[in-house]
Amino acid sequence: MNYISLIENLIRPLINHPDDLRVKEFPSEAEYILFQVMVNEEDLGRVIGKQGNIANAIRTIAFAAGSQHKKRIKINFDSY
Repeated sequence: MNYISLIENLIRPLINHPDDLRVKEFPSEAEYILFQVMVNEEDLGRVIGKQGNIANAIRTIAFAAGSQHKKRIKINFDSY
């Protein structure tokens, strides 16, 4: 499963600067995979949402996709 593509497809419709979207994978020896999502500073609020609702929804979908392959997924959001 291409988790980077999944995360990009979830985030791209939410932001105003889709060319600035970057998703980087940091594989770990532990049972989880860490993803760093970088968006334009103006789009960070759109991705996180009020009280983190949108970010939590994205994490939930990615976690569900990863659980099918016995992978745990963690996503960090940041801007540049």
